[in-house]
Order: sequence, then structure tokens, then C-alpha cells
Amino acid sequence: MSKEYIIPACSGMKIDVKQGQSITVIDIEGGQVVDFFAEATGNVNEFLSTGVTIDCNESLKLNVGSIIYTNLYQPMMKVLSDDVGEHDLLHPCCRPEMYDFFYQNGGGHPSCFDNINKALEERRAIITPVNLFMHTKINSDGSILVEEPLSKAGDKIILKALMNITLGVAACSVSESKCNSGKCSPIKIVVD
Repeated sequence: MSKEYIIPACSGMKIDVKQGQSITVIDIEGGQVVDFFAEATGNVNEFLSTGVTIDCNESLKLNVGSIIYTNLYQPMMKVLSDDVGEHDLLHPCCRPEMYDFFYQNGGGHPSCFDNINKALEERRAIITPVNLFMHTKINSDGSILVEEPLSKAGDKIILKALMNITLGVAACSVSESKCNSGKCSPIKIVVD
């Protein structure tokens, strides 16, 4: 049975997914980043690791067929299809300290760090999610630039759960830069 979830702009949600189910993440309006984090159901000590994912795939990019791994090097999800082909595996969740560092406005600013921790009823010290639809340009000299997402309204990525997982997902809260095209909007997730 298919379940649909709408995550409003600048908020987060917990979603349980069974092994074998598909997860469709849809950018409703276009240009919106999705902070996409997960844990092995029932084990907060096994969780999505972008570092391990980069290591095992030997790539800074996700492609159709790529596997997303846990911190224990276990396959967690597989990319089945992707309308956009541009996602970020480098940046941690936005958090109050980041808003203070870059924009001097961290006090009371919504953040993916707080939204995911709240959704999962946890207090992780740092969360490095897969930033779906985030367009990070990696230059040959090693410098990086965050550009506007390439996703258009209705674009989606579909993943298959390779284990029972609990998602902590946030519609990114950064409106101060090109990260979300200068505005924040809702996202849709379909699990079936």
C-alpha cells in the first residue's frame, strides 16, 4: 500500500520504511534541497553515512545503480531512477551555528539539523545526510560552490530500501543563498 507524505518548507519528518519498499522523493515546486538521513530501524548506532557511500562507490556523485551505505558498510538503499542526477554528499545539515557563521542569523532560524533531530526524537551531534537535489560544483582546485538546484517542479529520485530503515527527512531551510534557489518550499515523499 502506497503512503504519501508532504513535508512543509523548513520542517522535518520521520518515516518508517520496510526492506524492499521504494522511496520516491519529489521536488514539488523545483529548486528545493532535501536533507535525507536514515537509520537502521531499531538501531540508532547504524545510520546513513555519506563518507562510507563515497568510499564504497568510489565516487562523489550518486548515479542510477549507486548504493547508499551505513556507517557499518552495509547496503542501505539503492538508486533506482533519478530525474536530476545532481546531489550533494559533502555538506552536513544546516544548523544554527552555520547560519551564524555565514549569515549572522542563527538565533531562532529553522534548520535541518534541528528538524531531523526533532523528528527522530534524538540529539545527534552532527548529521551529514544525502542532500538530494543540492548542486555542489567541485572545482579542479578543490574549491566548491553551491549553485542553484537543477531540479524542476515534479522532478524525483526513486530509491529502494535494502533493509528496514527509519528516515529523518527535512525540506532544507536555507533561503539566504542559491542552495534552494533563494526560497524554501515543500517536498513530497511516496513510500510503496
